[in-house]
Amino acid sequence: MRSDSRLSRMLHVLIHMNRHDGPMTSDAIAAMLSTNPVVVRRTMAGLREAGHVRSEKGHGGGWTLARPLADITLLDVHRAVGEPTIFAIGLARDNPDCLVEQAVDAALAGALAEAEAVLRARLAAVTLQDLAQDFERRLADIGLAGPACPVETSPVETSPIEG
Repeated sequence: MRSDSRLSRMLHVLIHMNRHDGPMTSDAIAAMLSTNPVVVRRTMAGLREAGHVRSEKGHGGGWTLARPLADITLLDVHRAVGEPTIFAIGLARDNPDCLVEQAVDAALAGALAEAEAVLRARLAAVTLQDLAQDFERRLADIGLAGPACPVETSPVETSPIEG
């Protein structure tokens, strides 16, 4: 099963947006993520609807943060990107009348629900500001004078964005 990296990728984008002067275009974000700008716009739309980012069309437009990083939790972003399934483990539904399957599914369902609740609580307790501070500490620890990622060296694109 392919892992869903939307949460991780959007957290990465939001931290970069916080460090970037001015709006970031869908094209620039797509280049950073090695994906298509349409995918970026679709994913960023969920963040916009949740009130975490805003977009401006036209020359000089792009995506900007709509809220401070301290006001956005990892759980907020998880929800905004469509609440991807947290676990690849699933329950069998092949033979719902089988008592063994019922017992197995009951045990797994309880364990998965508990684990998901713990993870959601942790995601709710961590803000993007926490991530940004960790990044800045790591940057200072290695004494990096230049950009931390290639996107910071890319010229700012000024093409219009959709949505």
